[in-house]
Amino acid sequence: MREGHEGTGPGAVTPDGCAVELYARLPVGDEPNVIAAAVPAGVHILELGCGVGRMTHPLLELGFTVTAVDESAAMLDRVRGARAICSPIENLELGEKFDVVLLASFLVHTGDEEVRRGILRSCARHVAEGGCVLIQREGPDYHTDVPRERVDPSGFTVRIASAEPAGEGVNSVRAEYVFPDAVWTQTFLARPLTKEQFESALAEAGLEVDTYLTPDGMWVRAVPMA
Repeated sequence: MREGHEGTGPGAVTPDGCAVELYARLPVGDEPNVIAAAVPAGVHILELGCGVGRMTHPLLELGFTVTAVDESAAMLDRVRGARAICSPIENLELGEKFDVVLLASFLVHTGDEEVRRGILRSCARHVAEGGCVLIQREGPDYHTDVPRERVDPSGFTVRIASAEPAGEGVNSVRAEYVFPDAVWTQTFLARPLTKEQFESALAEAGLEVDTYLTPDGMWVRAVPMA
């Protein structure tokens, strides 16, 4: 288990506190459509932190080729139809470059700055010339509009129960997922990033923002710096 991370509930739990069975239940939102609208049709996507394939499988259905990477073998066991690679993102060295590198699930907000640097350097070294990196950021009120909850149409409740300071600009965030037959919790460390801090972190890895893809600024297309 990564320091500061914890997960409870039925089934296997990954090093960052994610419960495999929980993520296998979570529905995908509009993310695949945002991705599809931002890149050419049918390109090869390197998906970093793919989990159980919640976005992998819809992207395959949309006609993309996907290489899916996750540090959890238990998560990757649920992925179908994609080339699967078990590795921490920051240590990934495929010796290949891809049309699109995808970094979703707010992974850019990891609490460990060195891990974040490693993740963004991995994005930069795996993106092809003329390609792009798609990054999902936290919303501006992610750490302040707490507690908050949302009832999913499929019948479960997701709740951000707390976001407490854990030192050096990092918060300890506790999420709860309540289903009719089971409850999962996940505690993890996350670092809020202003737009300026985010863009500075990209620049340190040799990337720059091409465009903010959504009005809320949560989806970003970045490219290698000239």
